[in-house]
Amino acid sequence: MALDYRKCAQEIVDNIGGRENIAQAAHCATRLRLVIKDNSKINKAALDNIEGVSGTFENSGQLQLIIGTGTVNKVYAEFLSITGMSEATKDDVKAAAAAQQPVWKRMLKAIGDVFVPILPAIVASGLMMGLIEALGNFDASFKNTAWFDFLSLVANTAFAYLPVIVAISAARVFGGNTFLGAVIGLAMIHSSLLNAWNVGSVKAINKFFEIATGVIPSWNLLGDFKIGSWVIGSVSRVGYQGHVIPVMIAVYVMCIIEKWLHKHVPEMLDLFITPFVTVLTTTFFTFTIIGPVFAYLEGLVLQGAQVLVKNPVGAGVMGALYPCTVVMGLHHMYNVIEAGMLSSTGLNTWMPIASAANFAQFGACLAVGFKALNRKTKAVAIPSSLSASLGITEPSIFGVNLRFLKPFIAGMIGGTVGAVFGAISGIGATSYGVTGLPGYLTIDNPAQYSILLAISGGLAFIITLVIWRDEPQPAAAAETEDLNAGKNFTPEQVLEFRTVISSSGGEIAQPVAGKVIPYTEINDPAFASGTMGQGVGIEPEDNIIYSPVDGEIVSVADSKHALGIAAGDMEILIHVGIDTVAMNGDGFEDFVKEGDTVKKGQKLMKFDRAKIKAANHPETVVLLLTNSEDFDDVKVG
Repeated sequence: MALDYRKCAQEIVDNIGGRENIAQAAHCATRLRLVIKDNSKINKAALDNIEGVSGTFENSGQLQLIIGTGTVNKVYAEFLSITGMSEATKDDVKAAAAAQQPVWKRMLKAIGDVFVPILPAIVASGLMMGLIEALGNFDASFKNTAWFDFLSLVANTAFAYLPVIVAISAARVFGGNTFLGAVIGLAMIHSSLLNAWNVGSVKAINKFFEIATGVIPSWNLLGDFKIGSWVIGSVSRVGYQGHVIPVMIAVYVMCIIEKWLHKHVPEMLDLFITPFVTVLTTTFFTFTIIGPVFAYLEGLVLQGAQVLVKNPVGAGVMGALYPCTVVMGLHHMYNVIEAGMLSSTGLNTWMPIASAANFAQFGACLAVGFKALNRKTKAVAIPSSLSASLGITEPSIFGVNLRFLKPFIAGMIGGTVGAVFGAISGIGATSYGVTGLPGYLTIDNPAQYSILLAISGGLAFIITLVIWRDEPQPAAAAETEDLNAGKNFTPEQVLEFRTVISSSGGEIAQPVAGKVIPYTEINDPAFASGTMGQGVGIEPEDNIIYSPVDGEIVSVADSKHALGIAAGDMEILIHVGIDTVAMNGDGFEDFVKEGDTVKKGQKLMKFDRAKIKAANHPETVVLLLTNSEDFDDVKVG
């Protein structure tokens, strides 16, 4: 019996709180995507029982109803007719969903979106920095070699120019010109500025600026213009090496200015005026307001830290807050505290506190890698945790723990307990800037230091195992198999049409060269849950989709990234990439249209893998038998 599209749409509207509870509505190749104003008005049980709705789930602030290819567009048309809403794009829905989320969640997502793409650079540099530091402390003579200098240069590059990398990534996330973002990042660490890590050293200031006073130079840009006691016109010539938040804020402001100018500047002048005004205005705001405000907050944090670390309670507080200062980019300034301790007492008692906090984040990140069901999460968590064990926690915090939040909190708890032990035991280091495993080379009591690491890292590991869980994924017969039998297909071999889905309805071949994975490992809850049908994912090694069957094209997504094929009693979905609907067809080329008859092996689609990666979308090709519930003998792999 044919689905009554209007009845389906009406029941959906009735069970989500009516028209007044809908902020935005759009659809992709398989799902109706809704942004709801008040989720408490949703009757989820009723939605799941609506004829035509295969399942529902919430993702990134959207309520997504799985309806299927060739059907969702018809239900959507009736949905618009009933509600009187106008058709929206996926970007409209995405923006509306983001606006519905709490401010703190949007801020955390922005940080994650900025840092995830640059993780490879941070992980590589973090691992190398930890290893080189350990070698240098183990053999002091190594520090005087050419190899040490060369390896240090390579290892330090990502962190020395971190503001530039962050600025480029932030510009992409906030929708600005990435090259203008790079200019902002470069301006904040320009060679004419005093390196931020050397601000506390009068000797460094004297050598750099060739002055004898030890006073940090400044620009008097606006005379004595003041806000209260703050002379806003005076700009200290200090860079922002190692900082994260001020760079992100500066680029966010840059993007707002740039977008406004693009809208208001005449097109014939836009190329000249917009970049000039954007860079000049942003850098002025950065050095006069954003930077000084952040430096002031930085000073407050450091003053508080010097008071707190003198007692176990204070040490526990700093053990908890230390990873938060990493998020804000303040942690490098703790070197001032450590240097002061060494010069006055010869013992750095701050190091155990920082080490407890860092090793706790290692334990939490390792637990995520140990427990994660998603293999991409594992692939990020394991090397990130290794970097954290060597004292470089940015990959673990930004790429894993803060992204999932609960591991970050578990790390704060572990860091608190470990720091308290460190303060009570009175252990300290004879150097600074070294934590984690390399800390054994500078600590005065290795045995107690081992207990500290075991407490902080072990406690965070256990708590994370208990309170954090990955998205649940149903068991599948294919989960325990090597679906690709150790074989990766070349573009030529794909013409062999290896069967990856079979049932009494027929056989479905692999449509693109690449490694086959279980559908439960696809990084999308709708696909991984099986509610859209059983099938496989393919990590593509080619950019051409071939027809896996003889059949008829029943649907082609407006965004060109998905196709529906009917082959006898089988209904098949080919979906290229995850959330690539947001690309609006950019990077995709279809060779067929609805109603075309196709043969097995015929080219259906071409896609640009580089553009998919650049847009930060997984490139997994999804192949599903969407009506697999109609067959009792479906086999995948």
